[in-house]
Amino acid sequence: MSDEVPDDLSELDEPVTVALLLTQVAAAEPLAAVCSLSGVVAQVISSGVGAVAVLEDPGTGPAGAAAVSRLLGGTTVVLLERRAGAIAATSWAAGRQDAELAPGLVLSQAPTLVEDLLLGDVEPVAVDGVVSSAGISRLRALRLLAKVTRRGRSPS
Repeated sequence: MSDEVPDDLSELDEPVTVALLLTQVAAAEPLAAVCSLSGVVAQVISSGVGAVAVLEDPGTGPAGAAAVSRLLGGTTVVLLERRAGAIAATSWAAGRQDAELAPGLVLSQAPTLVEDLLLGDVEPVAVDGVVSSAGISRLRALRLLAKVTRRGRSPS
């Protein structure tokens, strides 16, 4: 936690307006299944570097990052939050916040789509292949994850 006090304290009272989870999950559908099993309502999109979950309720960012990172086990989840024109980035692993990250560095490594979603220039539902975690039942989520796991284990 930083000891610095910003000159303008007004942004501390501003609500989070956009929250994204950046993951290493290869496709939207498996991440949507993970979100569903974690109780996280999100629109999930595939990107060139991993699937991105745009949280339905931006105020649930830390809880969503904790839940998804817990279920994903050994992988890191990055939470990006926009509040009053400021962007914050934190990494999460095994259900716990790991570190604060430089948002500019995170965005410089991410596809342009991530920045467009974060700034509100693109709505998640307008992106081809978007998958909502809200429409995935627990049984379907388990089947999707089992299918992905089997595919990952089968010899090519």
